[in-house]
Amino acid sequence: MSEQIYNVLFLCTGNSARSILAESILNHDFDDRFKGYSAGSFPMGRVHPVALGVLNSLGHDTSYFRSKSWDEFSGSNTPQLDFVFTVCDNASQETCPVWVGHPMTAHWGIPDPAAVEGSNAEQYAAFQSAYRMMRSRISLFASLPLSSLDPISLKNQLKEIGTREYPSEQEA
Repeated sequence: MSEQIYNVLFLCTGNSARSILAESILNHDFDDRFKGYSAGSFPMGRVHPVALGVLNSLGHDTSYFRSKSWDEFSGSNTPQLDFVFTVCDNASQETCPVWVGHPMTAHWGIPDPAAVEGSNAEQYAAFQSAYRMMRSRISLFASLPLSSLDPISLKNQLKEIGTREYPSEQEA
């Protein structure tokens, strides 16, 4: 008997960096139990090239990524979502569409690597840091005993994952 596959949507405003990283991590590392998606409230229309570079360097398939609107996930012909996570502060403050299936939601804000100005190395380092932070949160999420947690306990666990502090580059 196979375990349930949970559908997870990661939201950000532009759907060009953080939400793309999260979708890729979930589908690359935990595809036996989860199907990840990403979208934005105001999609940029393109995926940030440094996000694609970081993912490619780590062996992720990036051929299917595109920047898309969250409206693609709010209709009746869309996957029934089990979880929706906002990964940027702007998206967490917006009024989201009504999601099919009334998924569990949480905010997992990550600093925007696309906002980093500077050298290519500094930008790449910001994306690597965002990747590590997101992978840590997703790993904690994937380790939860989802089928045995009551809804209140699960909601509390998801919220706690989003508030965890991570060591800075200098401390790591």
